[in-house]
Amino acid sequence: MVKADKTGERLLPLTSLTSDLVVVGGGLAGVCCAITAARSGIKVVLVQDRPVLGGNSSSEVRLWILGATSHMGNNNRWAREGGVIDEILIENTYRNPEGNPIIFDTVLLDKVVSEPNITLLLNTAVYQVDKKDEETITSVSAFCSQSQNEYKLVAPLFCDASGDGIVGFLAGAAFRMGAESKEEFGEKFAPSKEYGELLGHSLYFYSKDTGKPVKFVPPSFALTDISKIPRYRSFNTKEYGCRLWWLEYGGRLDTVHQTEEIKWELWKVVYGVWNHIKNSGEFPDAETLTLEWVGMIPGKRESRRFEGDYILKQQDIVEQKTFKDAVAFGGWSIDLHPADGVFSEKPGCNQWHSKGIYQIPYRCLYAGNINNLFLAGRIISATHVAFGSTRVMGTSAYTGQAVGMAAVMCTQKNLTPKELLSDDFLKELQLNLLAIGHYIPGIKMKDENDLVQHASITATSTLLLKELAENGGLHVLDESVIQMIPLKAGNVPGITLHAYTDKPTILEIELRTSDNQYNYTPERVIEAKSLPLSIGRNCVQLTFNATLKEDGYAYLYLKKNEQIKVSRSINRITGILSLFNSINAAVSNYGKQEPTEDIGVDAFEFWCPKRRPAGENIALKFSTPLDVFDADNIRNGITRPTNLPNAWVAELHDKNPAITLKWDNPATIKRVELSFDTDYDHPMESVLMTHPENIMPFCIRNYELVDDQGKIVYKKQGNYQTRNVINFEEPLTVMHLTLHLEAPGNNVPASLFEIRCYSE
Repeated sequence: MVKADKTGERLLPLTSLTSDLVVVGGGLAGVCCAITAARSGIKVVLVQDRPVLGGNSSSEVRLWILGATSHMGNNNRWAREGGVIDEILIENTYRNPEGNPIIFDTVLLDKVVSEPNITLLLNTAVYQVDKKDEETITSVSAFCSQSQNEYKLVAPLFCDASGDGIVGFLAGAAFRMGAESKEEFGEKFAPSKEYGELLGHSLYFYSKDTGKPVKFVPPSFALTDISKIPRYRSFNTKEYGCRLWWLEYGGRLDTVHQTEEIKWELWKVVYGVWNHIKNSGEFPDAETLTLEWVGMIPGKRESRRFEGDYILKQQDIVEQKTFKDAVAFGGWSIDLHPADGVFSEKPGCNQWHSKGIYQIPYRCLYAGNINNLFLAGRIISATHVAFGSTRVMGTSAYTGQAVGMAAVMCTQKNLTPKELLSDDFLKELQLNLLAIGHYIPGIKMKDENDLVQHASITATSTLLLKELAENGGLHVLDESVIQMIPLKAGNVPGITLHAYTDKPTILEIELRTSDNQYNYTPERVIEAKSLPLSIGRNCVQLTFNATLKEDGYAYLYLKKNEQIKVSRSINRITGILSLFNSINAAVSNYGKQEPTEDIGVDAFEFWCPKRRPAGENIALKFSTPLDVFDADNIRNGITRPTNLPNAWVAELHDKNPAITLKWDNPATIKRVELSFDTDYDHPMESVLMTHPENIMPFCIRNYELVDDQGKIVYKKQGNYQTRNVINFEEPLTVMHLTLHLEAPGNNVPASLFEIRCYSE
């Protein structure tokens, strides 16, 4: 039956949906917000104006997901985001190590439709906001282009994760576009005068080798004068997808309302570039290539940024400022692009890194003048300069998770977002986030309801690291290398290594630390040694006078000398890495960051690991074993390496490692939560790049929980995720509980970051 109003005018079907939270935008910020909130028990409507989820990470755009890890190209060690986004990236790496964007679409859809508390509306765009007063939204109206259905979505809380901020804009939330002046926030990287220029949109393409000649006839709208693109001389047939991020345009236009114009210009560029590659005669290896895919919608970088109760700025990032209301972190460089994009004579981007990750405060995640509107993703409250770092998808997803948990607390306590700012509520919010694997720098998980906090802990063995065994062949010092060594405060142990040379030479060695014990920039030289080597095998014995005043990593530096080879170790251990002073141009890492003028960023060296299977440790022996892997680490409230590994690690020779919790009185256990090592240093780019393995080498695959009667109460085979949550149908009542682990490999000892046990 066709509905009509009183005048006889036909009406589209209208559905009203009421929930606790409406999330507008199905990119990673919206997805992680919705999943986080739904899993904590509130009803969520997730509205996405596209046919798939993921936004810029979806098969419609095909940009890889990155955040603080920055392609492993900066000094942010173990910086991959935790919680739901970690779960998604791990799932994708397990199912899809080849980086197929279509498979990634299915991973996201799987995660969302598996949550019974989420109502998902695809192809549905919000076009109207209703308010009961100037500061309070009551509903949003949306239209599904595929079904011609209208929706009225009613809720006490709303989250705008739409990228362009459609809800915030229609609701009257204060926002900014373009760069602030240097004077407004004291940002030295900001322009002397404010301006409206923005980062542009990008459109990617994929090519495929058909094995036979393929001709290409360009469309009439293809760019014909390729010289208009200053970088055309650097074109090659090997790059495709988001490696062509610099195919960018639109920074001088309205990146919201002129998006279609920008898309057409980008289509002109893409087809013009491909015409040049195929038909200029300069690329004979392109003869058998065909244009397999071109994006239908551009990937957006910048449009509106909304004002919260705090605006994150450049100094907060560079100085790594701490906030009482920290709920997330970032670590991508301050990455700003020329407004003319692909038509600019300037470099495609200016990337400036901080020495480590930085906190993002909760006050940036809600609209300051709308009392029930959360902000997530690239529209959070930040200056244009700070936005250059916070805008990337890993960080955007992380802010979404924080908002999802904040929305749960607001629902449970009948609060507005701003009312969560009391100290007690903030502490609870932080602990609730940590409980789902969401890492917040500087905040520890301490929950008195966790029965493990009141247990005694024993283990079958604990790694006392005497050596990194000499079993990995020889490594030429064709670039400088550092071995990270976790140490407790006190004297630095003696170190022995073996070096080989065909002619007498000098081995230059330094012992370094970081000025900030939670950073991984080895900038402070404590001691330096120049050691003569003779022909053949040299046993190098090092003694240091240094004393560390606090727990942290020491960095054993071996200076580049191509005449020298050192022994390597194939043993891989949680919290231990080798680093190299190499170049990663993809993130503007040229070995050292050297600002050319006073733009408010630091000069420092880059020291980064190599992707597996490379990046083996340097073989070393220690005069005093490293005692940093104690079983008590499983309840220290930190589930990744920071200034120390923060994990229990068993001895490598322990074939049946186990850890036992004992209580003085019977403990009733309904839920057990485990956190394993899935290598937070590996960035897990979601598309285009491939990965050397689909399961991280440190991760425990198989384990059993055994009660005090010797009964196996839970058994897991084939685990690959960081967090495992075990809910028992009937609570266990035990005096002790033992977790038996199977070591991941012959050269990787069993490790565990955390066990938590709850009675409800």
